[in-house]
Parts: sequence; structure tokens; C-alpha cells
Amino acid sequence: MAEETGTEEIQLIDVEKVFASKDARMLKRLPKFFIRYLKRIVHQDEINAFLIKNKGITGHEFLNRSIDYMGIKIEIKGLELIPKDGRLIFASNHPLGGIDGMCLVKTIHEQIRPNPKSVSNDLLMNVTPMRNFMIGVNKHGGNAKDQVAEMQRAFEGDDPIIFFASGLVSRRRWFTIEDVEWKSTFVKKAFLHERDVVPVFISGRVSGFFYRIANLRKFLGIRNNIEMLYLPNEMFKQKGLKLTILFGEPIPWKTFSSTKSPEAWAAYVKKLTYTMGKAL
Repeated sequence: MAEETGTEEIQLIDVEKVFASKDARMLKRLPKFFIRYLKRIVHQDEINAFLIKNKGITGHEFLNRSIDYMGIKIEIKGLELIPKDGRLIFASNHPLGGIDGMCLVKTIHEQIRPNPKSVSNDLLMNVTPMRNFMIGVNKHGGNAKDQVAEMQRAFEGDDPIIFFASGLVSRRRWFTIEDVEWKSTFVKKAFLHERDVVPVFISGRVSGFFYRIANLRKFLGIRNNIEMLYLPNEMFKQKGLKLTILFGEPIPWKTFSSTKSPEAWAAYVKKLTYTMGKAL
């Protein structure tokens, strides 16, 4: 595939600007040493060095270079179950919080359908070279009108749509690592836009530190998902990882009838996905 290049000025990661765009008042209250700490745990310098080295590279080529830089190996199973045509939603678990999404986008783009769109936390939209693979969702406030319009266009179009249905990285409860409750949005969108749903299981886990921070935050009653700040650090811990992506048989959109609520159907697809994963 030809190398994709862009003419836009490179947009580097800037922790302070990201915070300012979300909550300028909170940024002013944060001490400088904490900002420096955040820059370190999000690997701001390393990410920016990579962006500078790959200036002008976007889309599929940037995705490949990122995965190669991390040394990630992908094993794919179940491709034979995916039809050659049709409008699809891929509903997946979310064990790694970043690299899993990149690998799933790459796999679908190369092996199934070009130009998949992943419904993503809009913080990830700051990685501009991959923006054409993403539909931004602000989980910490209302969605802007342009984001809502973009999502509507995506579902009305033919490109594959990817949902990490829990909206969060998998959590550890007792001795089990699993997504929290899957939100029903993908079920509603599948039925409304007549898109079959492909369940996807991705192997892997993040560090025990991340799970402990998440559980401590929940125990203390802190509502903001502060553990999300550590996801870039968790991503860099995944260097050299081999992960497996397992595709299940598509579920026809007509299945999601009124015999069950959308929430019940979402729970059904989640259970099916984790049952698939037990075979790995």
C-alpha cells in the first residue's frame, strides 16, 4: 500500500492543553509537579518523538508504524465467519485500552473491510494521524453537535463500525478480569441502521497496578476514572506482546427485537463474547 502523507502541521501531544480543553479551572488548581508527573506517565516526550519522526504519515501507514514500533504480533481467528459484504458493527471487549483498538482497526481494515471507524474516547482524537479511523465521544460531558453529526453519518454509511461496548478498559474483580457492563448503544444502533453485529474477543490484560488503582478509586467513591491517566503507560508496557483477535459469527440485526430490552441484548452479546474467549 502506498504511503499516506499529509500536509498539515504536526500536532504534538500536550498534556496541559488537553486538560485546558476539558476543564481549564481544574488545570489551574493542579500543582506544576503533578503536571510534570502526568507528562511522564503519558510518555509525552516519547510519543512526540515518534510523531516527529513520522511527520506527514497518517491513516493506515501510521497505524502500521505504531504497531511495529511497539513490536506487537497479532494472531487472527474466525475470519472465515465474516461475510464478504454487508454493513457490520464489531462489538469487542477492551482488555488493553489502546493497543487492542489499534490492532482491531488494522485487522478489519486489512482483512475484512477498508476504513473502519472506532467509537473512541475523544481524548484519543488528539492523535491526529489516526483521526480518520475514529468517531470521537466525550465521556466526560455532552457530545458536541459536530460529533453527533459525524456519528450519524458513519452509521448511515457503509464503513464498518467498532464498539468497545463497556466504554472502559476491563477491570479485575476478585480473580476475574472482565469488562464492566456493556452499554446498549451498539444494539440500538444495529437495529436502527440494520447492521449485523460481529462479537469480537481480544486476549490480554494490563498490569496489576492499573487494576488496583481502579479498584481503590471505586472504593473511595471517586467518580472520575483517574486510572485512565495511566493507560498510555500501560500501552508502553505491552511492547512485544502477542495478542489474539477472535471473531465470532455475525448476529443478524433483526435478532435484537423487542423480546428483550437493549440492555439485556447487550448483556447477551457480552456473555457470548467471553464464552468465545474461553476457547483460546
